[in-house]
Amino acid sequence: MEHELGRSAPTHKRWDATIAPAVRVQPGDVVHFATREVSDGAITRHSTAPDLAGVVLEDMYPLAGPVHVEGAEPGDALAVEVLQLRTGDWGWAAILPGAGLLPAGEFTEPYLRILELRDRTTTPLCDGVEIPIEPFLGTMGVTPAGARDVPVPPPHTGGGNIDCRHLTAGSRLLLPVFEPGALFSAGDAHAAQGDGEVAITGIECDMAFSLRFDLIKDARIPAPQMSRGPGSLTPRVDGGGWYATFGVEPDLMEASRAAVRAMIEHLVTQRGLTREDAYVLCSLAGDLKITEVVDAPNWMVGCYMPDAVFTR
Repeated sequence: MEHELGRSAPTHKRWDATIAPAVRVQPGDVVHFATREVSDGAITRHSTAPDLAGVVLEDMYPLAGPVHVEGAEPGDALAVEVLQLRTGDWGWAAILPGAGLLPAGEFTEPYLRILELRDRTTTPLCDGVEIPIEPFLGTMGVTPAGARDVPVPPPHTGGGNIDCRHLTAGSRLLLPVFEPGALFSAGDAHAAQGDGEVAITGIECDMAFSLRFDLIKDARIPAPQMSRGPGSLTPRVDGGGWYATFGVEPDLMEASRAAVRAMIEHLVTQRGLTREDAYVLCSLAGDLKITEVVDAPNWMVGCYMPDAVFTR
């Protein structure tokens, strides 16, 4: 069955298990969404850099959802297949002094670029520089256990603001379920972004997108506990050509270790490798990528393993 959540559908801007579902679906159903760009209209095609001062964090991140998947229970995994992503006609990228990876003293003035996206495969940033348009959703996640009025950033063990630019059409995101129905939401669409999103924006844009939802019962996705406390599950991505595990931690080294440990567990349980061979394979063919480094206190590191190394 297919469901529609268009631009007129209500959105929400916090993780909260008490928010009523926007739609209830069965495993295997497809939902067609349409979301506004991350500022929720505060930035327009005609905005200039001074308008950035009017962007309030609490008014950002309009998310479509929640989607209640019938039968989803804690311990299951929600499989979200990205079927289609269509950007709006334009997008924006900015420097916000004090936000992003570099300290405010290095960039003291706000900076805004409006970028054209309609009917394009690339968009010019400046003279001689073309940015490939590779759309994805910066925020895809389930509601954390018992969440009440929790901000969208930072990312968490149920996904959220993971800003993984590899979640393009054709990929599949696996998320642990913490609340009945999973309560999935998505938004924060990007037309392009580099790993890390170091200046804190990608090309922020409106997006129409289609997702298929499925359920893996009693999945118990194996992953180590997060170092700062309880939590044994983290997102996984099956990209149709590679598989990635993620570490979500307040320390980049611990996030890197968590991503590798999770990949080792995947290789042992799903590919039949010994732990020793799995660790060596991570060193020989695995790629560590910082996918999100600007939403304190949690950072996202992914360990990517190409399918091409497996002969069976």
